[in-house]
Amino acid sequence: MPVATSRADRASSRGGQRSVTLKEYRSVDKIHNIRVFSRVIEVGSFTAVANVLDTSVAHVSRSISDLEDDLRVRLFHRTTRRITPTEAGARYYQRCQKILADLDYADAEAADALIEPYGKLRVHAMPGLGQTHLAACIVDYQRRYPNVNIELALSATMPRLVEEQFDVSVVTAPTLPDSDYVSHVTGSSHSVLVAAPSYLEQHPPLRSPEDLESHDCIRLQSPASPSADGWQLESPDGEVFSNVSTARFKVNDPAALRVALLAGAGIGALAVYSAIDDLRSGALVRVLPEFQLPTRNVYSVYPSRIYVDAKIRTFVDFLKRELSARIALQEAALNA
Repeated sequence: MPVATSRADRASSRGGQRSVTLKEYRSVDKIHNIRVFSRVIEVGSFTAVANVLDTSVAHVSRSISDLEDDLRVRLFHRTTRRITPTEAGARYYQRCQKILADLDYADAEAADALIEPYGKLRVHAMPGLGQTHLAACIVDYQRRYPNVNIELALSATMPRLVEEQFDVSVVTAPTLPDSDYVSHVTGSSHSVLVAAPSYLEQHPPLRSPEDLESHDCIRLQSPASPSADGWQLESPDGEVFSNVSTARFKVNDPAALRVALLAGAGIGALAVYSAIDDLRSGALVRVLPEFQLPTRNVYSVYPSRIYVDAKIRTFVDFLKRELSARIALQEAALNA
């Protein structure tokens, strides 16, 4: 059999060691093809999988074709615009997830990846939180776990963790949308209404939420704050006021919002960790301090897995302690 001999020869090693048989070669090849197939299911695109795996679209397509030939069943419906799993493909994916998870677990267990944190950890965070607290937390984490290398990317947009190859995302939001990701509440935070003294000196005094109607409002509009149309303000006795006055200025980045407020553009809501230094120096002043904006959770999010790599587990646990403590300390100082 020329084909069998050819593949076995390529897979054999020198020095008298046993050659790999065609059946064994196909088994190894099939595991790779199943991994590629699973990625295509999760990402929904040959091109995206090629980017994730740092290979070519042709290689991804060939892996799927080889798997379909081996199984003698079509796994995907292909059109010029999209690719979707067939009924057989969807069933096969569900079965393969347990197989791949067991293999990954065995590999990680053998390499002590479940016990000792090491390797590269890719972290996403929203800019305000990343700049004020998370970067410092990462430095402290690496002092404790020096074998972990961390790449931190700041973006106001929640990434697609699998496709963009992030291990953990740290986001601030009232709630998270439904997904297959695993999420843990790392802490909580709230925002305060602030303005520059120069702005307040030139505009009517503020005694109640209704007075905001006669002021210039600047609003943050981002994936974590999708509605930039109003603020919910709660009084000490629990009464809730909604301010829906038109914003003269909307911005999608907390740092840009802070700059505009410092320049006297109007009144805006900043997270305590973004406003605290300016409040201490007097560059910004709290507006309606007796009224509180809704509390937001800080979430650590990572892809759903049967096992969790030690570097992810220890990083999330570390943030639960250290990040939440940093935020709570700032907010206590503000209230004091």
